[in-house]
Amino acid sequence: MILNCIAVDDEPLALGLVCAFVEQTPFLKLIGRFSSAVEALKIIHQQKIDLIFLDIQMPDLNGLELARILDHGNNLNRPRIIFTTAYNQFALEGYKVDALDYLLKPFNYEEFLRAAHKGMAYAELVNKPAPAAAPVAEGDGIENDYLFLKVEYQLVRIALNDIVYIESLKDYVKVWLQGSEKAILSLTSLKSLEEKLPAKRFMRIHRSYIVSLEKISAITRNSVQINKLNIAVGDQYKDVFNQFVSKWN
Repeated sequence: MILNCIAVDDEPLALGLVCAFVEQTPFLKLIGRFSSAVEALKIIHQQKIDLIFLDIQMPDLNGLELARILDHGNNLNRPRIIFTTAYNQFALEGYKVDALDYLLKPFNYEEFLRAAHKGMAYAELVNKPAPAAAPVAEGDGIENDYLFLKVEYQLVRIALNDIVYIESLKDYVKVWLQGSEKAILSLTSLKSLEEKLPAKRFMRIHRSYIVSLEKISAITRNSVQINKLNIAVGDQYKDVFNQFVSKWN
C-alpha cells in the first residue's frame, strides 16, 4: 500500500526536510508541498490524500484550524494528520483533533519514520476487509466483539469481554478492564461510547458510569456492585435499570 502525502509548512527549510523524508520513504508518495494551509485545502478537495505532514503556526489558516475543518464529520477516510511543529504547547489540541502523531522540531528521520508507520497502520486498519458475520436469528443485531479507542496518538483495540465498567472524567473516559489495575484513558465522551456498545451487554446507570452487565456481582434497588465497587443508579436511568432488575427476580 502506498500513501498519498502532502507537506504543509511556511518555513522553506522545514518544508524541504519533510519532503525529503517523504521521498526517501518507500510507502509514501509526495503529491504536493505547500507553504499555506489554504493552498493545501484546495488539493485535499481535488485528490485523495491519505496523510498530511502539517505545521501549526502559519498565517491565514493555521494547522489546527485546518485539522478542525478536516475532522468535521468524523469520516474514517479523511486525510490523517501528523503535526510538525516547534511548539509543544499544542500537543493537547493536536490530540483533540485526532492527529496521528505530533513531531516536535527538530526531529530526525527515525522519528519521522515512526510517525509515518502510524499512518500506514491506520490505513491498513481502515481498508482491512470486514470479517464475514456469523448468521444471526431474525431480530438480533450483529455485534462486534471489540471496539477501537483513541489513546494518545493511536487507536487501541479493546475486547468487549474485558471491559468491566467505564467512567466519565470531564472530556475523557476511563475504561477499566478485567485483570488490570490501571484504566485506559481516552479522549471521547461517555455518550459516544454508549452509542457504540451493544445494549444487550452494557448499560448506562449514571451520567458518569456505563457498566458491563456480565460483570455485575450484586444489585440493590438503587445500586449495582462490581467486585468491591458500589455504583449508585442515577435518577434518569432508574426506569431502564428497574427493567433490568425485574429479569433477576
